[in-house]
Amino acid sequence: MDLKLTTATGKASSKSISVSDDVFGRDFNEALVHQVVTAYQAGGRAGTRAHKNRSAVSGGGAKPFAQKGTGRARAGTTRGPIWRTGGKTFAAVPKDWSQKVNRKMYRGAIKSILSELLRQERLVVVDKFDSEAAKTKEMADKLSKLGIDNALIVTEAMDENLYLSARNIPKIDVIDVSGVNPLDLVRFEKVLVTVDALKKIEENLA
Repeated sequence: MDLKLTTATGKASSKSISVSDDVFGRDFNEALVHQVVTAYQAGGRAGTRAHKNRSAVSGGGAKPFAQKGTGRARAGTTRGPIWRTGGKTFAAVPKDWSQKVNRKMYRGAIKSILSELLRQERLVVVDKFDSEAAKTKEMADKLSKLGIDNALIVTEAMDENLYLSARNIPKIDVIDVSGVNPLDLVRFEKVLVTVDALKKIEENLA
């Protein structure tokens, strides 16, 4: 299939690019996309939360007071959870939240998302998109001409000036092809991608 390019002013260009139907012509698989996005978010969790239980806190080796004759409830250690310096009753332990996703499933989800973005006219393909200097105002003007205020910008390689120009603009993010992920593709209103980046994405998903 052929995709029409968009000019810097937001108008349709006379140029077009040929892309694979396998990558950009798939039916939307909501269940697969949900599973892969959930797995991606789960993989980002640190899982490092930890508490000390009664066996991990220090002290409490000796019986604090006699078993009988004190009028108090019997106690064998000061490390119990009812003591001020004791351990936690249901102590949290480090946990790995990652979920296994096959490569075929991951690629299938990315293809499904890209196809749906194209159908909903949320995928904007431009011949070139860069920034000569790290100027936020210039970047805001460029996006305004394209009618974009909530978008993910994807380039073939990370452009430092482009990244610095866009980082202070709300709801705008810049990534390169290696950083493309299902979460970013679905959470932005539009995806602005250059021709070189699009070809690289298609090559990676082939």
